[in-house]
Amino acid sequence: YSSVYRLLQQLKAELTPAVPMRLEFKPAEAAQVDFGAGPSITDAHTGEIHKTWFFVMTLCWSRHQYVEFVRDQSVDTWLLCHRHAFEWFNGVVGRVIIDNPKCAIVKACIYEPEVQRAYAQCAEGYSFKIDPCPPRDPAKKGIVESGVKYVKSSFLPLREFRDLDDANRQAQAWVMHEAGTRTHGTTREVPLKRFEDVEQALLLPLPDVPPELATWARVKVHRDAHVQFQRAYYSVPFRLAGKDLWLKATATMVQLYYAHELSASHVRQSAPGTRSTVADHMPPAAQAWQLHDTQWCLREAQRIGPSCYALVHALFGDQVLIKLRAVQGVLRFAQQFGASRLEAACRRANHFGTPSYKAVKLILQKGLDQTWLSTEPVESGATTYTHGGRFCRDTQTLLIH
Repeated sequence: YSSVYRLLQQLKAELTPAVPMRLEFKPAEAAQVDFGAGPSITDAHTGEIHKTWFFVMTLCWSRHQYVEFVRDQSVDTWLLCHRHAFEWFNGVVGRVIIDNPKCAIVKACIYEPEVQRAYAQCAEGYSFKIDPCPPRDPAKKGIVESGVKYVKSSFLPLREFRDLDDANRQAQAWVMHEAGTRTHGTTREVPLKRFEDVEQALLLPLPDVPPELATWARVKVHRDAHVQFQRAYYSVPFRLAGKDLWLKATATMVQLYYAHELSASHVRQSAPGTRSTVADHMPPAAQAWQLHDTQWCLREAQRIGPSCYALVHALFGDQVLIKLRAVQGVLRFAQQFGASRLEAACRRANHFGTPSYKAVKLILQKGLDQTWLSTEPVESGATTYTHGGRFCRDTQTLLIH
C-alpha cells in the first residue's frame, strides 16, 4: 500500500509541477535582511582572531544594499545593524522581510510567529512592519539570499582585513563603487541610480529622536540577590531572591522589573564576570558586615576608649587569622552592655593578657568588669613564693614584725 501511495504522489507531482510566483515590490515598500558567514579576521593591533558574520539589508525594488561585518548575531547586534542600515539609506522601508533568526523571532510559526520584544519595540520606533518568512521557506526572501551570495563571491575573495573596522570601510566602498554601480541581473538597471532617482525620496523619514534600542530578557534572581546577563551580574533587592524578572538592557544601562515595577537600575557591565552591587539591595546583616570594615572598627574602638582600642588593635595584629568578625562581635557588646562596661571589660582582658572575643564576653556575662581590678602589674611566677601563693605566708611581713 505504501509503495502505491508513494508512486501516486510522484505521478501527481509530475503532472502538477510546483511553479513559484515571482514577488513584485513597489519602491520603498520592503527590504530583505539576512546574515552571512564571514571570514576569520586577525586583528593587526592585538593579534586576536575573530570569527565574523556580515549583515545584509537589500531594498527589494532598487536592489541597493547595506553590508556590515559583525562578531556575533546577538539581539544587540541585530538591532544596531538595522539602525545603521536605515541611516545608510537615510530612510525606512514599510516592511522588513526576515527569516526566523533567534535574535528576531522567539517562536517561528506560519500564522502567528512570536517576535522578540526588543525587535518589536525597534519596529514601533522606526515605523516599519516585521514580515517573517514561513518556516523552512527561504525562497520568500530570495533577493537578500542572492545579495549574500554576491558578497561572498564578489567582495570577500582575495581581500585582506586589518580589523573589523577596516572590513566595514572596504565593504561600504565596494557597495558604493562596485556593487551599486553594476547592472543588476534581474532589473537590468544600476541599483544605486535606481535608488537615488526614485526610491530614496519615497522612504519613510527617520525619526527626529532615534528610538532606544533595548534588549529584553527573562532572568531569575539567584540566592545572592543577583541576576546574570551576558556573563555579568547585577543586584536586586534581596526580597526578590528566587523570583523571575524582566531585564531591559540598553547600550549603557540595565534595568530590572518585577510585576511591571522598576526594581533596580545599573550601569551596564562590559567585562565578563564583573558585578554591579547596590549596598541597599543586600540584607541588613550583610550591609552591616560590609560597612564595618577594618578602619570603621578602629574608629569605633577609639571612640569607646583606649582599652577597647588596644584590644581591637591586638586582635587585628594576629599573625594567623583575620579576626574582623571577632572585632565586630566585641564592638557589638556596646549595644547590649554599654560603652563604659565594654571599656572596663577590655581593660580587664588586657590586664590578664587575654585580648579575645571569648574573654570579653565571659567578663561581661559574669559581671567581672564591675569588680575591683588591681592597678599593680601581674608579677612573674617567682613572686608566688612570697606574695602570690594562695597558701603561702607573707614572709616579708613576718620578718618586719
